Amino acid sequence: MSGADALEAWADVLVLGGGPAGTWAALAAAGAGAEVVLADKGYCGTSGATASGGNNLWLVEPGEARVRAARARAEKGGHLTDDTWMARVLETTWEQLDVLAAKGYPFPHDAAGAPVRSSLQGPEYMRRMRRAVHRAGVRLLDHHPALELVADRDGLVSGAAGVARQDGGRPWRVRARAVVVATGGCAALAGGFGTNVDTGEGVLMAVEAGAELSGMEFSTAYALAPEWGVHTKGRMLQWATFYDERGEALGAGDDGPGRQLAQSLLVQGQRVYARLDRAPREIHQKMRDAQPNYFVPLDKAGVDPFTTAYPLRMVYEGTVRGTGGLRVVTDDCATTVPGLYAAGDAATRELVTGAISGGGSHNGAWAISSGTWAGRGAARFALARGGVPDRVDALGRAGLRPSDGAAADVDAREVIAAAQRHVLPPARTVLRTAAGLRASQAELETLWGAAVPGLAGEGRERLRARVAASLVAHARWVTTAALARGESRGMHRRVDAPAADPRLRHRLLTGGLDRVWTRPEGPPAPLSAPRPASPSTTREEVPA
Repeated sequence: MSGADALEAWADVLVLGGGPAGTWAALAAAGAGAEVVLADKGYCGTSGATASGGNNLWLVEPGEARVRAARARAEKGGHLTDDTWMARVLETTWEQLDVLAAKGYPFPHDAAGAPVRSSLQGPEYMRRMRRAVHRAGVRLLDHHPALELVADRDGLVSGAAGVARQDGGRPWRVRARAVVVATGGCAALAGGFGTNVDTGEGVLMAVEAGAELSGMEFSTAYALAPEWGVHTKGRMLQWATFYDERGEALGAGDDGPGRQLAQSLLVQGQRVYARLDRAPREIHQKMRDAQPNYFVPLDKAGVDPFTTAYPLRMVYEGTVRGTGGLRVVTDDCATTVPGLYAAGDAATRELVTGAISGGGSHNGAWAISSGTWAGRGAARFALARGGVPDRVDALGRAGLRPSDGAAADVDAREVIAAAQRHVLPPARTVLRTAAGLRASQAELETLWGAAVPGLAGEGRERLRARVAASLVAHARWVTTAALARGESRGMHRRVDAPAADPRLRHRLLTGGLDRVWTRPEGPPAPLSAPRPASPSTTREEVPA
């Protein structure tokens, strides 16, 4: 790190990401007695998918109902869930909503006067969380995207470095005793509402440090949005009837055969329409109040969605609404790298959602619970570790430090577009075949080897280059995992293997950079230092 005007700071715990998982992690770490810094790519409290909309929550009252809920989820999730983790998520979410209520969140009440806590309004929720984090003494670094992790001489993760977007790309670095990655999933810049910050650099940083991934094949999450809009919250479509381009009804509801048939036709290139004609008139205004952003583009187009059918499109949501992410190996969401924790969409949710999407409800509950556990775990690790190292090594590589002999003047925008071609089109991602996956794999390997080594930039352009590298890395991990799972399970559909294979009823791990690997999950390996850098990796020594 260089530059006399560079920002230098230290913390016991550094939280990367300012969405639900990141803010809950920061609160938990501060509550455990740690000095905390939170760095967000945007403005904590307004950036991300939750802040732009809202979500239901997987909230089940204590007792037998939770056992039934977990049992039902295991069946739907292709038997890749874990009963203990599901029970813990339900318990922690229930408890933390009491905390949120105590911080002033205005939960509505039912006719009997009992609070209704099964959903959250994103803008109000995140406004409250920002205020709570600030009052807890957490130092907030808004518009400070992290680009890479740093480690001490023993290989322990010891903070992160990045750029200040609104300060000309001024470099910053925070040395810390533990780091929580809560940077969200990767939606590959598909244009979904609130997902422009979800480009996966946090996951790439963790893999560079030696972390493993799980469930990356379960990344085929698409949302239905108005054809000319970007709002991808599907809650309104529970009141919809879907129609084909001839005007014939396909079915009703957001989670039934009507939606599935609608998506199938869209994948084939046909047009599909929706009309919210199943919504009783008396709740029309409540629907608008609950999700005002859904109705804005429709109103601007002069469409009354309750009486007029409007065209739909499929918007890729990847691992934001999908399942895959960093593997967690302890109850406090530690990764396989010492000092590094994962929470929210950056972490795999297979343990609670299995092979299907967690939607808003399960993912929302996971963000609350995993953020809480990761924050507490990181604080325990940090306070037991002792002093902050005075010298650290930068671990970042792809998109930050061109390799010797790499092609010059690589256009990050072209690299982004090339990666998107292998994940955004539904015809490629939903209709998977071994032949198609192998073709994508070969092209992505060429892209990684030929273009990514030359990616670089100065100031804010460093972020664009890093995003390009992240999108290629995610496309490679997703494609390799999808090829390795030679069956159809949950949201992973293989046209050439349409049935589930009982021999593949296990989670699939993925990792690697220059060489992507996959293997079935076994017992968690003991926590170890990050793997040694490959010979082509440049490790930059950064003095304090």
